[in-house]
Amino acid sequence: MNPADPDTEKGQPGIARAALFGLCPRCGAKTLFAGTVRFADRCRVCALDFTRFDVGDGPAAFLILIIGGLVATLAIGLQLAADPPYWLQALVWVPVTTLLVLGGLRLAKAGLLASEFRNRAGEGRLGK
Repeated sequence: MNPADPDTEKGQPGIARAALFGLCPRCGAKTLFAGTVRFADRCRVCALDFTRFDVGDGPAAFLILIIGGLVATLAIGLQLAADPPYWLQALVWVPVTTLLVLGGLRLAKAGLLASEFRNRAGEGRLGK
């Protein structure tokens, strides 16, 4: 427990820990995901409604740009250094890209949801 972060003293995981392990941002149970990158509707332990958080498509768009640039750079570097056949390039980079996108998307979505919970972010309300 970090004394500088008062929320972790209440049993709530930090944003990074919640993102890495798929933890509920309120109780710390490993209940955030119902699939590889799909959120559960609610926490099975504390009943926090995950559907009220909207992480949108920001993490996916951001990851496409970053991972696409990284994989393209690595593939070009491999091509210039070793000149492997194109089928080998595809055999290497398609699964690497898929794993990086799925892992990165899971981390980014969980981190954004935990951040929204921690900062009490919500949709704007008219008329209160």
